[in-house]
Amino acid sequence: MTRDLIPPLLEKLGGLRPDLHNKDFLLTWEQSQDDVLAVVTIAEALEYCYRANISTRVFDGGLAISNFRDKSTRTRFSFASAGSMLGLSVTDLDESKTQVAHGETVRETANMISFLTEVIGIRDDLFLGYGHQYMSEVSTAVDQGFAEGVLPQRPAVINLQCDLDHPTQTLCDLLHLKKTFGSLDDLRGKKIAMTWAYSPSYGKPMSVPQGIIGLMSRFGMDVVLAHPEDYDLVPEIVDVSRANAEQSGGSFTVAHSMAEAFEGADVVYPKSWAPVHVMQERTDLLKSGRGKEVEALEKKCIEANNAYRDWECTEELMARTAGGKALYMHCLPADITDVNCQYGEVAASVFERYWRETYHEAEHKLYVMAAMMLLTRFPDAHAVLTDLLSANKPRRIR
Repeated sequence: MTRDLIPPLLEKLGGLRPDLHNKDFLLTWEQSQDDVLAVVTIAEALEYCYRANISTRVFDGGLAISNFRDKSTRTRFSFASAGSMLGLSVTDLDESKTQVAHGETVRETANMISFLTEVIGIRDDLFLGYGHQYMSEVSTAVDQGFAEGVLPQRPAVINLQCDLDHPTQTLCDLLHLKKTFGSLDDLRGKKIAMTWAYSPSYGKPMSVPQGIIGLMSRFGMDVVLAHPEDYDLVPEIVDVSRANAEQSGGSFTVAHSMAEAFEGADVVYPKSWAPVHVMQERTDLLKSGRGKEVEALEKKCIEANNAYRDWECTEELMARTAGGKALYMHCLPADITDVNCQYGEVAASVFERYWRETYHEAEHKLYVMAAMMLLTRFPDAHAVLTDLLSANKPRRIR
């Protein structure tokens, strides 16, 4: 029974010492290994609770507020599902309907929305150098509001994707790998190819590939980052990934050939992104009021992308992977050749073979978010989950 899978996870959780209570979850590489393991362990336990019809409502009122400064499907609905799963009312902050346009400061907005708020989720991934900065500013604002007695409690700030990292995505990817290979220990020595792939669209954020290399390098994996020579990521995050690999006993290499990256790989993650220098130029243009010049920059970058149309996850490349059966991963939506675009990141036949796996991969995200909420709101998440399992209250009456 699914319920029987929960106690071993609680036992594992009891041996961890996460330090997230009354704190935020912003950049994965700034969190301890126990923080990361606790999120994944609780997420898996919550997933089993849901499937076993066990209620996980630990709040009787309160808000979970999301602020999406970019478009979203999976992350938006995962956040809403996570809040609802724990008993919170979820509301979306639409800045066009607030007083931000009239000069309301970040400190004021953050405090005004936080009186009955348990968690604030933010997606701000469009401007390099500003997304994470904005989340940190919100964090500082609610810190001050709580310290000065304005707020009765300090809500947690959760990164739903910024310019640097996408923690909820990469941690659901980690859970997906755990379920695929059996355990996190079984990831040691597995080769994962995080590769750039062609897309006809422009300006995809770097946060997913940066998050993947920054996280998977902590688990003894052989991480290969592959991209054309002028499609670099943020150098500091590449350095973090290299250091993580050295510490975990894995490896980290950079390749400029998709075929080289796929060779013998156990996992492939072909995903387009705009290079760091382009994202910086785009940000500078927009922030300096030269938005009209962005269109010319986009055209130039699309032309540059066209030189690398052969960076596509094809059947031929998949045949080079371990046993020809590597796990294909993607954060979705993927650019699928001859399906939603003429030339894309992945061949239609490859995606069709793995679409169920990628949908399951996406499903884990809501449980990861709920786990982050639990860990940031309760001093002893292990005790909370133990009580829920003991109560065995049905989520719905059959």
